[in-house]
Amino acid sequence: MVVKDEIIERTIAYVKAELAGAEGGHDWWHIYRVWKTTREIMLHEEGDVLVVELAALLHDIADSKFNGGDESIGPAKAEAFMRSIDVSTEIAAHVVNIIRHMSFKSSLSEQAFTSQEMMVVQDADRLDAIGAIGIARAFNYGGFKNRGLYDPDVPPVLNMTKEEYKNSTAPTINHFYEKLLLLKDKMNTVTGKELAQKRHDFMVEYLEQFYREWEGRG
Repeated sequence: MVVKDEIIERTIAYVKAELAGAEGGHDWWHIYRVWKTTREIMLHEEGDVLVVELAALLHDIADSKFNGGDESIGPAKAEAFMRSIDVSTEIAAHVVNIIRHMSFKSSLSEQAFTSQEMMVVQDADRLDAIGAIGIARAFNYGGFKNRGLYDPDVPPVLNMTKEEYKNSTAPTINHFYEKLLLLKDKMNTVTGKELAQKRHDFMVEYLEQFYREWEGRG
């Protein structure tokens, strides 16, 4: 346990330093929430706790959105860090596979890898994309990319390919229909499904109010 705790403490310090100054929806506090939610889910699920916690802490160490779309940088940085603190080869390889395959955009193409541990971390990450914080993160990122809030003349694109999703520049409200409202039905674990329903319902209510206010009726 001492060894595990030390590994987690060193990983937290590394991630905090690496993500200092990051965009507000993908900063240390996003990682913190995913990590805490992962631990909550693991109270009810089976799996390797060290793999799950490392994957939660390192999953966005170099998000491709902020690295020219390069999806190899994050896994490589995570692997190099774990090697530097002597995480076993087996655990490090599992964590890297989770980081490589857990994103929403990865689910838009053929799934090449999965594991019980990935399903837990994936649920925790998706939970942070929905509900009150999910709404805040969506608009924070939209502002970061200078996207409009909403444009009635730009309808959401459903059933996008991975490339279409990566290259989208649509208004933020479209993101609800293209991703956020879909996540409830993509949860893997019983705990994840239960937590997602409440957050999903909050987003639906929010959108109803948004449209009322848009037309001056709210």
